[in-house]
Amino acid sequence: MSDDSQRDDAQRQRTERTEGRGPDGARVLVIDDEPEIRRAVRAGLAGAGFAVEWAPTAAEGLDLVTRWHPDVVILDLSLPDMDGLEACRQLRAWSPVPIIVLSVRAGDADKVTALELGADDYLTKPFSMGELVARVRVALRHAAQSAGASGGDARFRAGALTIDFGRRVVTMDGAEVHLTPTEYEVLKYLAQHAGKVITHRTLLRAVWGPAYEDEAHYLRVFIGQLRRKIEPDAARPAYLLTEPGIGYRLRSPE
Repeated sequence: MSDDSQRDDAQRQRTERTEGRGPDGARVLVIDDEPEIRRAVRAGLAGAGFAVEWAPTAAEGLDLVTRWHPDVVILDLSLPDMDGLEACRQLRAWSPVPIIVLSVRAGDADKVTALELGADDYLTKPFSMGELVARVRVALRHAAQSAGASGGDARFRAGALTIDFGRRVVTMDGAEVHLTPTEYEVLKYLAQHAGKVITHRTLLRAVWGPAYEDEAHYLRVFIGQLRRKIEPDAARPAYLLTEPGIGYRLRSPE
């Protein structure tokens, strides 16, 4: 690369790193080694009012998380210095920041692995910028909901479904729904991660414990029971949604 090209590239990098600091203060860190993807993502997110920072390697990205404190991390799986799944595992070990995985890998195995390692969402390349912006906003909303759910009077609402975490009361259209303790714990966990795909193993581990990670039939039974109690039509669920081959997702509040 010529000296002029190097100077131009350095200038582009400085510009990319300082543009897009939106009034809402939400910070998005993009960890991706493809310049074209970085520029497109930066432009799209900056245009939506987000502050944008980027890193071309996993090591630089993890370092930026500690120094820049992003509100959302967009993580590519194919990085030059470390597999993105390992980067996801390392990041989740010490940070609760929402992680949106961005990858050309479309197989269910990679999606399940990423989600089990702590990713909050998975978007396959190629993708639309509108969808990415929407996923970032959903991740921010989920993070705010999770923070609020630690309070004793926190509530979850989606359509006609309401969960009062402090009182452990579930209602549909104002009428109380009587759940068993285990049914409530399954619904509670899904509500605390509403809109996010929860893998079978993750849900089994959270509700029943590590020894039950492979007991998928437990979930089938309890999900079926919950649908009969909270869904207007259990055969066509509107709240408790199935992600085939992966897990379940509870409808996110509007």
